[in-house]
Amino acid sequence: MARRRRRCYSGIGGQAVLEGVMMKNQEKYAVAVRRPNGEIVLELENYQGLLHGNVLNRIPFVRGIFNFIDSMVLGMKCLNYSALVEDVEEGQEEGTPSADSGKGGEKLKSALVTIASIVLAVGLFVVLPYYVASLIGSRLHNTSLLAIIEGLIRIVVFILYVWGISAMKDIKRLYQYHGAEHKCINCIERGRPLTVHNVMKSSRLHKRCGTSFIFFVLFISIVLFFFIRVENPAQRVLLRIALLPVVAGISYEILRLAGRGDNLFVRIISAPGMLVQRMTTKEPDRAMAEVAIAAVEAVFDWRKYLVENFGYQEETAPDESGEQSREP
Repeated sequence: MARRRRRCYSGIGGQAVLEGVMMKNQEKYAVAVRRPNGEIVLELENYQGLLHGNVLNRIPFVRGIFNFIDSMVLGMKCLNYSALVEDVEEGQEEGTPSADSGKGGEKLKSALVTIASIVLAVGLFVVLPYYVASLIGSRLHNTSLLAIIEGLIRIVVFILYVWGISAMKDIKRLYQYHGAEHKCINCIERGRPLTVHNVMKSSRLHKRCGTSFIFFVLFISIVLFFFIRVENPAQRVLLRIALLPVVAGISYEILRLAGRGDNLFVRIISAPGMLVQRMTTKEPDRAMAEVAIAAVEAVFDWRKYLVENFGYQEETAPDESGEQSREP
């Protein structure tokens, strides 16, 4: 039986992009993308965020709202960059697109895609569950139970959505890179040298994942809407949309707690999101792990981190050649 290792918070996070991985550490972020010819293209930039240098960045529940917005903005920027890299023809590869390439048309396209995504998300995860629950409520006549049913419908819609898109070939590869991202962070936070071998042995599930954040949002919305009610149907829909920043702020604090702790309570509240991650992450291949490692090393000195937090250097790290750990 594999032994469970101590986890130490690293502070790095990231996301999967098209044929690559973005990793962020404080204000620095790197996007590593694998070109069709096998070359790994790396873009290193700074992103300060909306609350950079602002006292609001230290206020619980408020900071989560702005961090959520920052994640969306940076995520779209990195996805746009990875798409540009993928579009470069092999005969034109001597030039590497920057994260700000194609400022005119590409920025407009990115903005339109972002708006369309937000509208789709609101319609699919807010309006649709409310409408279906209202149909049930016309026979139920119990507002407390109806609020719970609406929340459960929202969770079911989310799970079906994730399961449905996972059948797409491109999304499956995206999920594999998502797994590679998590494996790298788990490898570091469990005190293992960041090698392909150690990354491939590490878990593809992580408590600070965006999937877990969304699940917290869905759960918190059930609790919040259970106590906050209005009679007018239009006002109920608008209220749900208006309270999304509040729900995001609360969910961020819970995710932050989960990412920094490893006790029984943290494992219990993280369990549902970790289960959903089994759909949003897939086992990567070694080439994908190499891309994720390149992104990590561009923004994070993991060798220094091993010395400071685990007391050993890469050369003196414990031999784990026989360990096949899959702990989250």
